[in-house]
Amino acid sequence: MTQEANVPRSGSAGLADFQAGLVVTLVALPLCLGIALASGAPLHAGIIAGVIGGMVVGALSGSQVSVSGPAAGLTVVVLSGIGSLGDFHLFLCAVVLAGMMQMALGALRVGVLGHFFPSSVVQGLLAAIGVILLLKQIPHALGYDVDPEGDFSFLQMDGDNTFTAILHAAQNAVPGALLTAVVSLALLVLWEQPALKARRVLAFMPGPLVAVLAAVVLNSLVLPALAPSWVLTGEHLVTLPAGDAGAFLSALMHPDPVGFTHPEVWILAVTIAVVASLESLLALDAADRLDPQKRVAPPNRELLAQGAGNVLSGVVGGLPITSVVVRTTANISAGAQSKRATMIHGALLLLLVLFLPGLLNLIPLASLAAVLIVIALKLTPPSLYQGIIAKGPTQWAPFFATVLAILLTDLLEGVLVGLAVGIAGVIAGNFKRAFVVFQDGTNVIVRFAKDCSFFNRAALREALAKLPDGAFVIIDGTRASFIDQDIIETLEHFQANARARSITVEIKRSPTSNNPYFREALA
Repeated sequence: MTQEANVPRSGSAGLADFQAGLVVTLVALPLCLGIALASGAPLHAGIIAGVIGGMVVGALSGSQVSVSGPAAGLTVVVLSGIGSLGDFHLFLCAVVLAGMMQMALGALRVGVLGHFFPSSVVQGLLAAIGVILLLKQIPHALGYDVDPEGDFSFLQMDGDNTFTAILHAAQNAVPGALLTAVVSLALLVLWEQPALKARRVLAFMPGPLVAVLAAVVLNSLVLPALAPSWVLTGEHLVTLPAGDAGAFLSALMHPDPVGFTHPEVWILAVTIAVVASLESLLALDAADRLDPQKRVAPPNRELLAQGAGNVLSGVVGGLPITSVVVRTTANISAGAQSKRATMIHGALLLLLVLFLPGLLNLIPLASLAAVLIVIALKLTPPSLYQGIIAKGPTQWAPFFATVLAILLTDLLEGVLVGLAVGIAGVIAGNFKRAFVVFQDGTNVIVRFAKDCSFFNRAALREALAKLPDGAFVIIDGTRASFIDQDIIETLEHFQANARARSITVEIKRSPTSNNPYFREALA
């Protein structure tokens, strides 16, 4: 089969992108509202960031599948920033400045930093987001909607944590929500069956949309007739601010120019720029790994796109924007073929909020929780854990450290913990691989690998001290390209004291050795 045969036709690709954009819209809507609520910002600010993340960042980004919008990882930064400044208009100045800083980082080609995170840490990031998403949606599926969608922190706004919220949800389950979630999950599973997917008529309807529409019909028509007490209302439904298009547009806010001269605003802008850039680079790497077509997006262009999006978001009253793994996973799972899906999601989000807010407010959160649970299971399948464990401790140690740390702290701190564990593993591995001792009775070869630093001095001194008296020792460093001065001094000290132990020492040198200590002098 030729390569061209594997490329989707433009018509089918366009339909797939529209379907994916619609699915991401359903997922993004409650997340945008929940993140705004958890951040202490106006609800419209979350919607604005979602629209700009889709339409603007989606158009400028080099990624074909990544989706941007307000991120849960910035919730604490935004909440504390708004609180310390005391004025959302001043906070918007920080968002604009952060965007400019990101664009400068992209122009300076700082995006290469995204390549310095080990594969095990990025895989841990994906798995951790899947685990958190699954745990956070269980309460919503049971009708315990005290904590808003979009709050992914371990310690929640309502005083619960991730685990106690599940316990309280189980004790206070709402029958209508549980039924809605079960029906939605059943439809999502059913819609993935090959027999249904093969039917051309049904292929036009993505599973998540079917599940959400069925939930609306169930709650609006079926339950009122059969079990009125089970009908979901109030906090159990999507809650968009009331009003029409004019009301939404009039709610737009703008930066206070005074804020651009405020030192505290600049400090906050630096924080937002650094955190948002790192999260976007990590999410971009994750998107490249999840992309079925294995396309690789340029990280510097991503920083430029994210920066432009944040500048515009700050100008019109939106929250800071980053690339978001949850929405990206939903996009890919729904069959997105190109960045058109991301842009379509932004446009649909805007149109629905402007013209159909009443219809959106009929959607039960339990049905959206079912959609997100399916996405979570795709991010953290059992095969992922089996594969990472099979690769050995140098891979599974940073992987599980990342998962656990993200679960208990936040995305950025968790990734840094995983990175630290990975670095520690590399150092520990170098302890073992820097040199090898071969011993046959009193004949000994101490062979150095490519690099040997002061980290290995203690192990080397211990190995040399254990050599038997009267041994014949060959110190072979012909393969070494770097030997630290501390190691050389240790070897020289061993040579100086070898005679007292009746040890004969021979240095194996070579004219081509890269290290002066082991290079043979040329006539």
